[in-house]
Order: sequence, then C-alpha cells, then structure tokens
Amino acid sequence: MDAGRPSYDELLELVVQLRQQVGQLQAELADLRSRNVSLEEELAEARRTAARQAAPFRRREKLKTPDGERKKPGQKPGHTGYYREPPRQVDETLEVPLPCCPHCQAPLEDIRRLEQVIEELPGFRPLRYKIITHEGVCRKHGPVRSTHPLQTSTAVGAAGTHLGPRAQATAVALSHRSGLSVRKVCETLQTFFGLSLSPGGLSQLLARAANRTEHWYDEIVARVRSSAAVFADETSWYVGQPGWWLWDFTTDKATLYVVSQSRGSDVVQDVLGSDFQGILVTDCLASYNAIDCRKHKCIAHHLRALKEQEEALEKRGRSSLYLTSWKLHLKDVIATWNNRAAMSPAAWTRKVEQLQRGVDNLLDKSPAEPEEVRFRNRLERQRPHLLGCLEDPAAEPTNNRAERDLRPAVISRKISCGNKTVLGKTTWERLRSLSVTAAKEGVDLVAALACRLALAPQSGSLAR
Repeated sequence: MDAGRPSYDELLELVVQLRQQVGQLQAELADLRSRNVSLEEELAEARRTAARQAAPFRRREKLKTPDGERKKPGQKPGHTGYYREPPRQVDETLEVPLPCCPHCQAPLEDIRRLEQVIEELPGFRPLRYKIITHEGVCRKHGPVRSTHPLQTSTAVGAAGTHLGPRAQATAVALSHRSGLSVRKVCETLQTFFGLSLSPGGLSQLLARAANRTEHWYDEIVARVRSSAAVFADETSWYVGQPGWWLWDFTTDKATLYVVSQSRGSDVVQDVLGSDFQGILVTDCLASYNAIDCRKHKCIAHHLRALKEQEEALEKRGRSSLYLTSWKLHLKDVIATWNNRAAMSPAAWTRKVEQLQRGVDNLLDKSPAEPEEVRFRNRLERQRPHLLGCLEDPAAEPTNNRAERDLRPAVISRKISCGNKTVLGKTTWERLRSLSVTAAKEGVDLVAALACRLALAPQSGSLAR
C-alpha cells in the first residue's frame, strides 16, 4: 500500500464522521425550515394587520374559537324568562270603547276587556325661571345676599343665564356615566331637552362640578383605604402628551381613578396609605410590592403567562408535563374558591392545605426546558402571594374586577385621547370616580350631584 494514501480503517472512520455531520446538518436544516415557516407566518400576520384599518381591534385567527365549539347566543336552556314588568304607579288610565264593529257598525258579542301599560316619554321643554335675589350690607357681617336652590352661580349681567343644578348634573351624567363625548353631550341636551350649550361651556361646567364634589371624591378615597379588599390595575393615559398613567382602585362598593405621571409604587402608597389593613389584589407589576400589606396576585395573569410558554414550546415541537401540572393546579385554586360556600370549614381547611402542598411540590422541582424554568421563576418570586385568595374571603382569584372598571376608561381614552390639561385630568378622575361609585351603590347620580351643585340647600336632598 502506498504510504501517502489513507488506510481502509481511516477511510471508514472518516465516512462515519461525515455521516454524523450530515445528520446534524439535516437536523439543523429541518429546525431552520420550521423556524422559517413560523417567521413567515408571523410576518404575513403583521403585514395583514398593518394593511387593515380594523387591525388593532381584530381578533387574531389563532385566538378565535372554532365554529363547532362556539357557545350559542343567549343564556343556557331553561333559564328564567325575562319580560317588561309593569310599573308600580300608573299616572292615567285611558279606555277605548268598542260599541260596535268599526267596519260595518254591527253590534258585538263576547266583548272582553284587554289591558296594557304603556310607558312613554313626555315632550320635553326646559323650565325657565327668572330668579330675583337681593344683596345688601350688614353692619356685622358685611356684604350679604339672598340665594335660591336653583342657583349654581352668583354671576349676573352677560353671564347671568345659567343651567340649573339638575341640568348640570344631567350633563355630567351623560359625559361620565353614559360615556358620551363633549360634542355629543351638547347635541343630546339640545335635541332631547332644548338646552343650548357649547363644548367649551360644557368643559367649564364639568370643571366646576369636579371642584364642588371634591369632598365626595375624598370620601371615596377614605372608603377604598378602609376596604377589606382592593383590586388595582393601571393603563397608559394622555394629558396633552403620552407618559401619564391611569390607575384604578376598586372594591365592591367604590371605584377610585387616579391619573398620574408615575407608574411607580409612590402612587399606590399615596392612595392606600401606610396603614392599609386589607388585601391588595393585582397583577405582577412590581409597583404593587412596595406597600406593606397582604397581597394576592391574579391567577388569570399567571395562566396567560403559562400559555405563552406552552406556545413557545410547541414551536419547538415540545410539550411540558410540568406546565400542564401548574395549569391544572391553578385552575383547581379558582374552582376551590368558587365552591367555598358549599364546603364545610373542615373540608375547606383540608383543601387549602392540599393546594399549599401542591404549590410547594411544584416549586421544589427543577424543570429542564427554558420555558418551564421561566414560569417556575415567575411563581417563585410571587410565592407569598400565590394563594392569598384562599387565605382571605374578601379576595378573589383574579383582578378582573379592576379590569372591568378600566374598560370604559379605555374606551373614553380612544374617543378623546385622554385629557389636554392637568385641570382636565383632575376633572375626569373625580367625576368618573363619582359616577362609577354611584352606580355601584345604586345612588341616583343626577339627584346626588344636583344637591352639591346648588348654591343653597335643596329640600329632600340626597346626602351621603
């Protein structure tokens, strides 16, 4: 054999090495092709999203429920029927006789009495009053003047024509309870009530109403601080420019909105105070961690984070028993909380202990996949607050209560792009807090506001 040529054994070893390299390259190529397909799908989705006007509000295809799995419209079969209940008071009874056939005037037999109750709106025309008051000088108290309950201002002359307290309260309710834009509020007042008001005049009216209801807003702050459970969330806001945040602190009886340039823990501390005794239910934003109180972190947010990790694993062609165990365990926590009323105290205690042990067992494991490690680390950081909803009956598994109160505010932001000035943001946060809180308590917002907007006390005022 030529000394310069490789031997048979060397050639065989080289072939084996080349085959191994070919196998590795083929596996890498298959992985790259799979990633390329995934990236092409994401790029196509991004292009479709950018090309369609409705893209920001369109539900992505992968999130849509398949046709065969969609819930049928309406409530479940066998639910209690709904109908319009008759009013407690009837203002007038009208009877339409039928003495004969309306077509041939022949006499009738078997005449039966039929009753309906019709609720109709009257033709609205604003009541217009000329208020004559007097002013004078008292030797003891100086200048004094008389006032009437219909007055909301003492201005006279060119500024001497005003809207009454109930009309102003209705404008506030249309803006902050019904969610109409400024121009639509003016249009509604003109169309249905015959009241003329400019958008600028309405903005000034709202600012004055917010100023006169400052004490009511402070009462809501105090009530939130003394609540057994507070649900909080936040979203971006505008006050002439981006960089502001809308905070929502809600309970079962009150909702407090705060607009601030900060997304930090200072806002939470200022709102709840240093001696908050309740439990705080939030997402995992670090700003909520600074306040020293009992906490619970929203399980729905954990489940969404878990789903993201599962989808990342699926793209690599893998699945995770570890993540599935967490999903079942967290859903069991929600189901247990929902069934609390049907469980005996002893059964409840045993179940809570079981769920606590399950959390400890899952956190003690050392998963191998990066996605599993990320999710485990997330829950490890929140370990003291994972099952707070089971330790305090006032808490709920999720902070959906706060998110529900944020949705109308987000719609308001889309309509008006937030506020233009600091005065506007103060007006918005106060009046929106009052309107949402009044709705939760079943308080007539218009009547409650009218009492506070009048210069003189009104008879039968609704005090809180």
